[in-house]
Amino acid sequence: MKFLMINPQRGEIWFTQLPTDPPGKGKRPVVIVSTNVRNNHPRADTVLVVPLNTSVHKGEVFTHLVLEPGQTGLRERQMARAEDVTTIRKTSLDAARERLRTLSSSQICDLARRVELAMGCSP
Repeated sequence: MKFLMINPQRGEIWFTQLPTDPPGKGKRPVVIVSTNVRNNHPRADTVLVVPLNTSVHKGEVFTHLVLEPGQTGLRERQMARAEDVTTIRKTSLDAARERLRTLSSSQICDLARRVELAMGCSP
């Protein structure tokens, strides 16, 4: 059996089952936020991701970034929850069925600033 190498790139949206999700929950979209140097390293078997979900809260939450369908290619508005940044294995990633958009470097850096806020660091 041949091993298929998965090389997700920074800003891409993939689907995965997160370890913190309840049993039976389907795969959810996540955005890759780790650098491509890490993502493409032959010995790196994990990537950093920020989960996306459709529960968009009213009011401003400083650790959340709202993404419109035109920004992601997903059908519904998504919320990237920077406080939920996590590491997952590349082998647990599934590509989307249809072509999705890639978040820009400025959007990823915006998420990074929100991770700092979630950790109590001043902007």
